[in-house]
Amino acid sequence: MPGDHRIQLIFQNQSTHRSAMKPTLVLAALLLIASLSSPSLADPVLDTDGNPLKPGVEYYIRPSVTDVAGGTTLFFPEDAEDDDVELEDDFNVEVQATTECTESTVWKIEFDDRTKRYYVAAGGVKGSPGAGTLDNWFQIRWYQAGYQLVFCPEVCDTCRRPVCGPLGVHEEGGRLWLGIDDVPFPFVFLKKA
Repeated sequence: MPGDHRIQLIFQNQSTHRSAMKPTLVLAALLLIASLSSPSLADPVLDTDGNPLKPGVEYYIRPSVTDVAGGTTLFFPEDAEDDDVELEDDFNVEVQATTECTESTVWKIEFDDRTKRYYVAAGGVKGSPGAGTLDNWFQIRWYQAGYQLVFCPEVCDTCRRPVCGPLGVHEEGGRLWLGIDDVPFPFVFLKKA
């Protein structure tokens, strides 16, 4: 679809592609912004080895229920002094991809009039929390045997959220799309070797 900025999920089977994981969609950076008043009370997000996610280290985001992997992700807290990535902190996601487009590859939530759904799309703004960037902030929360990605920004105390909900996967036209869904899609984080 021309002008389509939605994020399509493409996973590779790890058992056959472990040594050459080069997913089509590579997540390059998650900018985490601390939103809790007492960061020392927050739980760190753990990788599949049980270690806290570290800023600036690459991780694969993969479904917790299958043996497939998505793109690599870097985490960057707003406070450079933070040692770990913590649950329920707001963050931006930036996709690292070779593209001829000059548009931002930062994730945002976008409503599609045709399908009447909210999708994760490219074209967001990194940083600058406030009313003008509210659609660009996501969180990681516990879910089943792993974590879920959630759109429910808390970066602006005086802003009205457009919508809140977990990110899930839905099929359209034989493709998988990431967006707000009633059924969260469980993820885990695998440290890149």
